[in-house]
Amino acid sequence: MNHPLTNPNGQIIALEGGQYSAGIATVGAGIQSLRLNGRDLVLPFDPDLVPHAYAGKTLVPWPNRIGSGTYVFEGREYSVPVNEASTGTALHGLVVWADWQVASRSESSVVLEHTLHGQPGYPHQLLLSAEFSLSADAGLTVEIRAVNAGRTAAPYGVSSHPYLTVGQLPVDRCEVGFTAARVLMTNERLLPVELKDTAGTRFDFAQPRLLGSMSLDHAFTGLPGDGWQVSLSNPETGESTVLSSPAGPAGSTWLQVYSGEELGRLGMAVEPMSCPPDAFNTGTDLVVLKPGDEHCFSYSISAG
Repeated sequence: MNHPLTNPNGQIIALEGGQYSAGIATVGAGIQSLRLNGRDLVLPFDPDLVPHAYAGKTLVPWPNRIGSGTYVFEGREYSVPVNEASTGTALHGLVVWADWQVASRSESSVVLEHTLHGQPGYPHQLLLSAEFSLSADAGLTVEIRAVNAGRTAAPYGVSSHPYLTVGQLPVDRCEVGFTAARVLMTNERLLPVELKDTAGTRFDFAQPRLLGSMSLDHAFTGLPGDGWQVSLSNPETGESTVLSSPAGPAGSTWLQVYSGEELGRLGMAVEPMSCPPDAFNTGTDLVVLKPGDEHCFSYSISAG
């Protein structure tokens, strides 16, 4: 019996909007590429290869890590697979390798859907959708929705994992700017230890500055309540890439920034998050979806 050939990223859906173009991978509901007039705003990955370092992926039903892959919810202990051996943690949820289905598409937008069925470590049913839309004014807007279609309350968190770039200029030569009052310090397993103020420290990017050789893999909070943005800029040309989170319930109160060592520091992961690392254990900003509840999460990426 002959079978058609496929690849690790499923379909790549090509989008066009104004001078923007994008490729959206159905596996992991991921951003495979985003360009303005041919200039990369997101570090692209080869459609025929498994992307490294969770590039572009949608992270549900938790972002970041669960320590030891175990947590307690409503008095019961659960275990999910540990997939990061170096830290002994469960990283980035359960849908990054799932092939989402195309629900609708146009020249400038696509809606992907996926049903997350229950499993022993997460016995809940979520109806998920991810909409990617391009426009000449806003660039790429991403909206991720989750509906609890099961009969029990479900712990929930969401994020996305794009690697911002300015035409693949090494991040060492880029200026980084964002406003965040606090940074989450972690242990050697990248699990939370304490929150510290950023003002006057090396984690203060309120005034954009050259990243240089600084290594980052930290969660930030105390973000502006009226919406916030992160900029990555080429100081020589003035070109920049900006990720923006809106005000209101669809916005994010947490932000993970990673300087992209696994990808040669050609892109900086900027991950808006609904909750911090290990929220399934700490409960910090953890969303609890009751049966029928819906959660919406949104952000956009554009040229500055």
